[in-house]
Amino acid sequence: MVFVSTPSLFSNTRSSSSVPYREEHGNAMIVRAHPLSVARANDNVNVQGARGSGLEPRIGLEFDSADDAREFYSVYATHVGFKTRTGQLYRSRTDGSVASRRFVCSKEGFQLSSRTGCPAFIRVQRKDSGKWVVDQIHKDHNHELGDVEESRPPILPQRTPTGRKSSAKASSKSKLKLLAEVDGGQPCLSGSISFKRVKTGGDGGQPKAEPYAGLVFSSTDEAYHFYIRYADEAGFKTRIGQLFRSKNDGSITSRRLVCSKEGFQHPSRVGCRAFMRIKRQDSGTWMVDRLQKDHNHDLEPRTRTNMKNSTASKKFIGGVNGGLDTLNLSEINNGARPICSQGNNIGSEWYHLLLDYCQSKQAKDTGFFYSVEVGDGICMSVFWADGRSRFACSQFGDAIVVDTSYRKTNYVVPFATFVGVNHHKQPVLLGCALIANESKESFIWLFQTWLRAMSGCRPKSIIADQDMAIQQAIAHVFPGTRHRFSTWQIREKEKENLRSMPNEFKYEYEKCIYDSQTNADFNTMWNALVNKYGLKENVWLKEMYEKRESWVPMYLRGTFFAGIPINESVESIFGIFLNAETPLGEFIPRYEQGLEQRREEERKEDFNCSNLQALLQTKEPIEEQCRRLYTPNVFQIFQKELLQCYNYLGIKTYEEGSIIRYSVRRCGNDSEKLTVTFSASNLNVSCSCQMFESEGVLCRHVLRVFILLNMREIPSHYLLHRWTRNAEHGIACDFDPGVSCQELKSLMVWSLRETACKYIESGTSSLAKYRLACEIMREGAKKVCRQR
Repeated sequence: MVFVSTPSLFSNTRSSSSVPYREEHGNAMIVRAHPLSVARANDNVNVQGARGSGLEPRIGLEFDSADDAREFYSVYATHVGFKTRTGQLYRSRTDGSVASRRFVCSKEGFQLSSRTGCPAFIRVQRKDSGKWVVDQIHKDHNHELGDVEESRPPILPQRTPTGRKSSAKASSKSKLKLLAEVDGGQPCLSGSISFKRVKTGGDGGQPKAEPYAGLVFSSTDEAYHFYIRYADEAGFKTRIGQLFRSKNDGSITSRRLVCSKEGFQHPSRVGCRAFMRIKRQDSGTWMVDRLQKDHNHDLEPRTRTNMKNSTASKKFIGGVNGGLDTLNLSEINNGARPICSQGNNIGSEWYHLLLDYCQSKQAKDTGFFYSVEVGDGICMSVFWADGRSRFACSQFGDAIVVDTSYRKTNYVVPFATFVGVNHHKQPVLLGCALIANESKESFIWLFQTWLRAMSGCRPKSIIADQDMAIQQAIAHVFPGTRHRFSTWQIREKEKENLRSMPNEFKYEYEKCIYDSQTNADFNTMWNALVNKYGLKENVWLKEMYEKRESWVPMYLRGTFFAGIPINESVESIFGIFLNAETPLGEFIPRYEQGLEQRREEERKEDFNCSNLQALLQTKEPIEEQCRRLYTPNVFQIFQKELLQCYNYLGIKTYEEGSIIRYSVRRCGNDSEKLTVTFSASNLNVSCSCQMFESEGVLCRHVLRVFILLNMREIPSHYLLHRWTRNAEHGIACDFDPGVSCQELKSLMVWSLRETACKYIESGTSSLAKYRLACEIMREGAKKVCRQR
C-alpha cells in the first residue's frame, strides 16, 4: 500500500508541505509523513478509513524526526481506538545519541492495573540520512478497541465503591472475549501474556501476576514491573540481580530479578534462592527461561488496599533497563499529569543520560548503587555511588560535607556531592546526586537513600547549608548528628546583609566570632557589636544569633569534623572538570575524568605513605611512635603541635587520687590559658581546647603534660585508626561502644570486598601470579573454615 494524499482524506490542509507525499528513487519508494497537522485537518475519518488509508503504519514508512513518528502513531491510534505512550529508546554506542525509539499502546506492560501487557507498537530507527524509518511493527492488541477523544487529555474514570463491581465485570467480560479468541485458534502474540495462564485476584477485577517459564515480555522494564506486582501479591520484595552481556557487542542478553533477601551481603538477607531470569530473544522480546518460586523465609501477602497505597510514591532502586523511558508517569494520577507543589530543576534529558550511565557502571562494578525517586508520578531526584565510594564511607564517613554549592550560580544541573576526608586529609567522594528541588521531602529522600547505600553508617557530623528544608531533613534522618552550616553560604549572606558596614565593624565582627572562648565572651561581644552599630533590628543577624550553635566555632568544639576548618570549606571534589554549568553532552566524560584524577591523587599519597618517611624534629619517643603509625599528612599536623608544646608552661593546680589537673599557658602570654585533666588510672586526658574531640589529633597542651609526665607512648585510644597508614585495611579499632552488630558486619563486608578487588587486580596480571593467588586463597579458605 502506498501512502498518498487524496482530496477526500486530507482536505483543508494548510499547505502542500503539511501532507504526506511520496518520492520514487529507482524502484524504491520513500514515504514522507507530517502527521500532526494532517490528522487534525480532518476529524471524520472512521476506523475503516484509518485501516485502509495513508494512516496505516507499515515497515519502511519514513519520517523527518522521531517526534513526527510519535505524532503519526498517536493520530493512527486515535482513529483506530487506543492510546499511545513513548516506550524504550536505544542509544548509539559510538556517541550516545538516540538511535531508535519505540511507541507503544498505553496498555503495554503491567505497571498499572489498567494495563494488560498489550504487544502493539511501532519502532523507528534513525538512518544515516537523518530520517527515521519504521523497522519493526506489531498492530494487534490483546484488548478491545474503542473511540478515543483527541480534544482532551485521557482521564481514567474515578473508582468509587459503587462502581467497582460493574467495572470489574466489564473487565472480566473483555478478558473472557480475548480468551475465546485465543481458544478459537488465534496464535498467542509475542510480548503478550496468554490469559489461560493468568490467575484472577480475589476481587475478580485485576488479573493476578503469575510467572512461568516461557512467559514473554516486550521489554526488561515490563518484566521488572510484572515481577514487582507478583512479589507484592505473594508477600516479598525484589531486587535487580545479575545481568549477562554478549561477548560480541556487549549488549545485555539476560537479567535476573531476585528476592530482596537473596545473598548474605546484609544482615537482613538470608540467602533466598527465589528468582526469575529473562533472556533476550532474536525478535527483541524477553522470555522467562529460568524460574524459582520457593523462598526460605516467611512471606507476608499484602492486601489490595495496601498495594494501592504503596504505588502512590515509588522509588526505583538498582538497574531498570529503560525504566525511565517506558514508564508512563502521567497514568499514575488517573491519566492526567499531576501538578507537583515543588518544581523539578532536572531536565528530562538528564534522566536518560544518567540511567544509561548507571546501568553500564553497574554491569562492571558489583558495588555500584543508584536510585531514582518517583513521587506523585514524576521522576525527581537521582542518587548514585560506586563501590569505591561506598567502601570509603565505611572508613571515612564519620564527618561528611553535603556540597550543594551549585546554587551559587545560574546552574544547568543541580549537581550535589557527598564528600568525606580520607586518612591523607584529602577530600574523598561518598556519593553524587541530582536534586530535583529544595523541598524538605526531596532532601529527606536523598539522605535516606545515601544512608541505605552506605549500609546504615551514620555520620557524627554533617556540614551542609543552613536552609530550613535541609535542617529539617537532617534532623529527621540523622537524629543526634551535629549539623554545621556551610561556610560559603554564610559568606554570601554576610556580603548581602553587611555590605554597607564599615571596615571597623567587620574587624570586630570576626573577632567576636573567632576569638570568643566562652559563651559569656561571645554574648558580651555580640551585644556590644549590635548596640554600637544599631543592628538590633537586623533580621539576618537575629536569625544567625539564634542559630549560633551551628556556625560559631566556640559552640562547635567537641564535635568531630575531621579537621575541616570552620572558616573554610572542603575543596570541590571535581575541581575544574565539573561545575553546575557543565552541559549535558560533556557531563559524564568530565565526571569520569575528574573522579579518576582525584583517585589518582589518592594512589600517589598511598605510594608516598608506603615509601617515604618524615624527618624527626625531636628526641621524644612519642614522635617516633606517631611517625610510624600516622600518614605523612596527619603526622605533619601532630609534629607541629609537638614542636609548639615547648612554647608552653604546665603547672599542676590540682591532684586527688589518680586525677591530676594542669594549667597550661603560653610563655609570655598570660591570656592564653588552657586546662588539661589527666587520669592515671585509665590514661584518659582532656583539654579545654577540645582539639582532639574536633580533629582526632592531640593538641600541644596535652602533649606538654605528657612530656612533663615523661610518657613514652601515646595511649592507643588517642591514635584514631582513620588517620593511620592502615586506615583502608581491616576494621577500625576505635569504634564507639554503641556501634551495632549490623554496622560492624557492614564494615567487615566492605573491607573484605575492597581487599578482594585489589587482590584480584594483582592476581590477574600474569599467569604465574594467578596460580599463586589461587593457591593462597585455597590455603586461606582452609584456615578460615577451621575457625568455625
